[in-house]
Amino acid sequence: MEPTIACVVPCHNEEAAVGKVVRDLRAALPEAIVYVYDNASTDRTVEVAREAGAIVRQEPRKGKGNVIRRAFADVAADALLIIDGDDTYDASRARDLVNLLFDGPYDQVVGARRVTDDGAYRAGHAAGNKLLTGAVRSLFGNDVTDMLSGYRVFSQRFVKSFPALAREFETETEMTIHALHLRLPTAEVAVDYRVRPAGGESKLRTYRDGWRILRVILDLARRERPSLVHTVIAGVLALVSVVLGIPVIADFLRTGTVPRLPTAVLAAAIMTIATLVLLVGYILESLMHMRQEQTRLVHLSYPAPAYSPRLTARGAGIGAVSGRKTAASRRNAIAVDGTQHRDLEQGPQVSPSDG
Repeated sequence: MEPTIACVVPCHNEEAAVGKVVRDLRAALPEAIVYVYDNASTDRTVEVAREAGAIVRQEPRKGKGNVIRRAFADVAADALLIIDGDDTYDASRARDLVNLLFDGPYDQVVGARRVTDDGAYRAGHAAGNKLLTGAVRSLFGNDVTDMLSGYRVFSQRFVKSFPALAREFETETEMTIHALHLRLPTAEVAVDYRVRPAGGESKLRTYRDGWRILRVILDLARRERPSLVHTVIAGVLALVSVVLGIPVIADFLRTGTVPRLPTAVLAAAIMTIATLVLLVGYILESLMHMRQEQTRLVHLSYPAPAYSPRLTARGAGIGAVSGRKTAASRRNAIAVDGTQHRDLEQGPQVSPSDG
């Protein structure tokens, strides 16, 4: 039985670009079903997508995260590809990403952006991406280089174990941390990232969306690394208590009295609070591990992605893929530890995130 492949294209007012994205996907993956999720567009996005051959579905609640939540619930496929509908990513590389997912097998393959046009990646967005990626690497691990890429392929077991709680552009952050925290096997493929076509308008707002993503990271750190967060808070409180309490103890040792009783009571109260915060952190850590185990069991209830021997690439200019990557895949596939991905005949290159 041949594996199923689906492509999901979130769109909000992408009349100028969505047609080309759909056509490129259908050329690269002729066996795939292409879904365009219209996110409250007010232009001709729906008509253009249908004319290009996509199945159009509606998600009236604005925000990319809402689209992903709906699509992940509705669409079942062995490999699910998501790509923005603005034609900034090279949709013709879809075959390479899908091949690598099956060849690994991996649960996630990320199209790491390689800027080819001046102006495609604004300076503020580039700096924000580096800052936020660095924060995630520090908190959750070093297995990511382009955390905010909107060009990804997922296994069915990733999709069905992913909670999809984000509402807007912070959804890529949530995807990245989900993979890191469960230590799901992940790989990256360098893909061209270009300027939007004429008539397209970016939906990103550098400061607003950057602040929202930073808040998501902090919230996820609180939920996914509770012992670390509570240890830091408890440490700060304990330090304040010690600073307040040392003079009181010194007075007592010198005079045998406690002349600054309110300060002594305050220092003792703060130290008690610090101890309680630390204990709460350890309790939350235990609960988090239980939740993580349940998520992992859901993930394992689905089989690993695997190619059928009969599946061949029917796209123009693309060679057969029956269990083997194309030459472009072999050149551009990069394991998340930074090493070159090798052919399966030579033994797979295992990334540090492999479960």
